[in-house]
Amino acid sequence: MDDLSSQVSRDVEVAAFDPTTARTPPPKERWWGDHLRELRWQLEFARLVVDPVFRGEGVQHGTGAPVLTIPGFLAGDASLTVMRSWLARIGYEPHPAGIIANVDCSDRALNALERRLETITAREGRPVALIGHSRGAHFAKALATRRPELVASVISLGSGLDTPFDISVPTQAAVALVREVLTRTSDRVAQNGCFTANCRCGFARDYAAEFPRQVPLTSIYSKEDGVVRWRACVVSYARCVEVTGSHVGLAFNRLVYRELAQTLARDTAGAAP
Repeated sequence: MDDLSSQVSRDVEVAAFDPTTARTPPPKERWWGDHLRELRWQLEFARLVVDPVFRGEGVQHGTGAPVLTIPGFLAGDASLTVMRSWLARIGYEPHPAGIIANVDCSDRALNALERRLETITAREGRPVALIGHSRGAHFAKALATRRPELVASVISLGSGLDTPFDISVPTQAAVALVREVLTRTSDRVAQNGCFTANCRCGFARDYAAEFPRQVPLTSIYSKEDGVVRWRACVVSYARCVEVTGSHVGLAFNRLVYRELAQTLARDTAGAAP
């Protein structure tokens, strides 16, 4: 039974990278994460709503700078509703990404986000700050690389900025399932390797390119993250900030909100219309 379980786990992990050719080997060490502890996000949310930071007290307020929030894998704009409401309270102009569920082909999603970014920038008359949670930060990084003139700042919440698949085995299995659906509904997987580390589309090129030096990048991470391996969030070209809490809870973490207020105030100060 142990041998069977071990074989299943290896099969799941390999499938999560590329179910057709398995060209990309899985990480040397399988990591199952800690998904049960991710239920802590509810406690983190409860602690946020009673903290003065949630009322905008004790933090620097903004001057109306636009902020685009991009949700994580499997999530939609609704997952960042609390954050957008708070951003509005402390003086920013928050915008949803227009994503119902973040499961689409990365290239299509990035192209749609680029159009949204262009619209917001034209309407607001100033560059936009990007906040991406998990997979959402992959898009934020790629957007800043593709259109740095439209981006005032990028803030990543619990995201592997160089290694997008450095995630738990159950999460890899979810990625494999989504990819299988895309395989049955489109030929993009066969053509471009969507949802694999071998993706050859425009998104992959922008994501892997050198990050523009003129765009401030902050990576907020937790060593208690049960979904994304925290070391993947620490890169040399970002200002890396450690907090405590779960992966899901980064969207409701009072420590994260305090850091967001400080970072946004600094990064958008010189981006007046």
